[in-house]
Amino acid sequence: MARSKSWLGRTVRAVVWTLLSCVVLSGLAVLMLRWVNPPYSAFMAESQIAAWTNHDSAYVFQHAWADLNRISPNLPLAVVASEDQKFPEHWGFDVESIEKAYALNQHSHRVHGASTISQQVAKNLFLWSGRSYFRKGLEAYFTVLIEGFWPKRRILEIYLNIAEFGNGIYGAEAAAQRFFHKSAARLSRSDAAVLAAVLPSPEHYSAAAPSRYVQQRRDWILRQMQALGGPEMLDEIDAYPNSKH
Repeated sequence: MARSKSWLGRTVRAVVWTLLSCVVLSGLAVLMLRWVNPPYSAFMAESQIAAWTNHDSAYVFQHAWADLNRISPNLPLAVVASEDQKFPEHWGFDVESIEKAYALNQHSHRVHGASTISQQVAKNLFLWSGRSYFRKGLEAYFTVLIEGFWPKRRILEIYLNIAEFGNGIYGAEAAAQRFFHKSAARLSRSDAAVLAAVLPSPEHYSAAAPSRYVQQRRDWILRQMQALGGPEMLDEIDAYPNSKH
């Protein structure tokens, strides 16, 4: 009996120390990325491995980092208008949108999401695709770390550099060069709105040849960009009470 209790105690201590180590290491990794630009993301790795496994010859990986001050302010404004209009105000989760999505999902076969930009960064940068509760729990955990350690501008900067805008095309600079033959710094309002319009499903929508749906969504995003106050809104993003410096 004593030997059994000793084994159980060692097992519990090992589990506790393992969990504490994971918490500390993940926290340090997120903190480091406040200043260090990630060269890759978990989603990029997963997509590239899938392309190799499936012998997808159409998949060509393209990615180039661009600091936020080298990206036209039209693009961050467009993605906030399109993806997460409460981004400057929330702490990583839009509770109202989550409640609405939950209510819709009770009566619909189509799954409605309510992920904020911060949640999308957490998922794409650190995790694998899927809808398990365990993965969603990790997504929430990393979202809290990201919001706690990074200023809002850094969250936007990393989001714009790891987001997929087309098959194998990651980040604002690669997308601008591929679809508009210009640098990310020269993206117009319309260019930015098109890129934001394809973000929900870049494997189905094309920024190079926008469908009628993408064009309609582009026009809606342009109206939302104007309603948010234009690029000047981004100058005040870290002045919100919930934003950190």
